[in-house]
Amino acid sequence: QVQFVESGGGSVQPGGSLRLSCDASGRIGSIYDMAWYRQAPGKERELVATMYNGGSKNYADSVKGRFTISGDNAKNMLYLQMNSLKPEDTAVYYCNVDQHFPDRKEYWGQGTQVTVSS
Repeated sequence: QVQFVESGGGSVQPGGSLRLSCDASGRIGSIYDMAWYRQAPGKERELVATMYNGGSKNYADSVKGRFTISGDNAKNMLYLQMNSLKPEDTAVYYCNVDQHFPDRKEYWGQGTQVTVSS
């Protein structure tokens, strides 16, 4: 079983910044990717940013240049630095672990609310 502790969400004005943290503990395999997803009210969950097992990173077009994903694989920690926040970034943000080895499994955090409003 994998447990998540997500933190860093909150309310901020447009143009502000927040840093999300995800601490994943438990029995995670040796090869996995970590990612942040978000889900806004009335919308489907969408991929925000991925940090692949090899270290490469990928971002949704909507957050490129504003968000930065980082992490410490040895500690199963994942971060999302969010700058220049916009009202459309308002959503619940979820930490995700996509395990590839020894078997395919996917784990989700409980989510943290981010609200961008003036």
